[in-house]
Amino acid sequence: MLSDTLRAATATIEGPADPWPAFAERERRRRRTRRVRRTALAAVVAAAVGVQTNIVPLPGWAPGIALASPWSALAAEPARGSLTGDAAWVAAFRDRVTGLDNPDGFWAVAGRDRIKVLYASDAPGTRVALVLVPLRFGFVTSWELIWYEGPAGATPDQMTQGGNEDARNPVVTLTQADGQRGGYALVVGPRGTTVTITGDPRYATSGVVQRRQLATSDGDGVGLVLLPPAPLPPALEARVTRGSTVLYEGGFSGGWGSSAGGDPFAPTDDQLRSAAVGSRGPAPSPELLTWFVQLALRDSNLPAAGTTVRLRWSGVVNGQPAVLLTVQPPGGGVIAYAMHGDVSSSRMDLRLLLPAAEADRRPIGWRLRAEGGDGRTDRVLVATPAGTATAAVTVAGGAPAPVELDPSGAGTTSVPPDQPATVTAYAADGTVLASTPVPPFENDSSLLPGDTPGTRIVP
Repeated sequence: MLSDTLRAATATIEGPADPWPAFAERERRRRRTRRVRRTALAAVVAAAVGVQTNIVPLPGWAPGIALASPWSALAAEPARGSLTGDAAWVAAFRDRVTGLDNPDGFWAVAGRDRIKVLYASDAPGTRVALVLVPLRFGFVTSWELIWYEGPAGATPDQMTQGGNEDARNPVVTLTQADGQRGGYALVVGPRGTTVTITGDPRYATSGVVQRRQLATSDGDGVGLVLLPPAPLPPALEARVTRGSTVLYEGGFSGGWGSSAGGDPFAPTDDQLRSAAVGSRGPAPSPELLTWFVQLALRDSNLPAAGTTVRLRWSGVVNGQPAVLLTVQPPGGGVIAYAMHGDVSSSRMDLRLLLPAAEADRRPIGWRLRAEGGDGRTDRVLVATPAGTATAAVTVAGGAPAPVELDPSGAGTTSVPPDQPATVTAYAADGTVLASTPVPPFENDSSLLPGDTPGTRIVP
């Protein structure tokens, strides 16, 4: 009776609905929503990647992100050169201008109507043009100065892209020459400036670089010089001034080539053997010495033939082989070089032009940068000549501080990076052998040693 009663009662009770169907429906809606969001996000990311890599065109309504590079100082200048009066050629050439391939990707032209032809003219055997181009890499925009070159009388389609420079540069230079045909050197600066181009450098015995003026231009801001065939690079210097203000003083962009057999900067075995005679310290390997000598000859633009090379000292800097050597052209000044590293990676720590008189009696000190970077340290390495008993460094006119020398006659001392200093070598009886200023850190090596005050000791 009891079980019948309970069964009758349970039949009247309605249990809760099964929760699974409702949960499954809600989950389907959530998954569908997530798929839509993912698809939309993927589309946005794909579009952004496409735009950034210049696969997808940037929409006209989307503003580019401008780099810090400002508008070029040359942008407001009138077009110069004999071809700029040919409107048809200039218009066709503007259509020929392309973007730039960089390691980060392709920078496309951002607005062909904004391309500005700054210079276009003929040079011996070639046609050259300089353009200011707006570029875009995805959402990033910038401006660049780009050179174009072509054969003499080239049509716009024959003009090909050469070098490029930062649009912030107020002066741009270009040189193209080789040992058989010669070439040209070109400077484009703001109108109203004077351009002077010098060359044929000579290291005088007095310890200065003497140059010959090759070309000058008053007022129009353009300088052009024709270069004859020569066995060595021209080693030119450009100087652009407005009144007493120097806008640019330095070397040229571009290249030089020679099809003549052999490397004019390669030392001979006899030259290397002679260079090592009387050297202080453990001799470097012949391969490494050859490498360092070649670097010095290329930097000083001196051919191996006829140049006197001397290895003054060799040792170790930052755990790597190091040398102090000098090169001297016939009847000229002496250029000292300090380097360390190996044939695959080396650093030039010093390039200093010295007067020829008693150059071999001078102690030489050079400042060291942080290894693997450009950070300036207070470390100064001093190498002394044979016959030196003691050495000292004088910082900013203070009292001489002794430099502890090792058996090779070298030692390390401390000099604040922003303070001048002089190193002095003494004989055993205390007499002064010679003193030499410690040059400051060099920031620009585009010119020859001795072209700037920091790479010579003569005022």
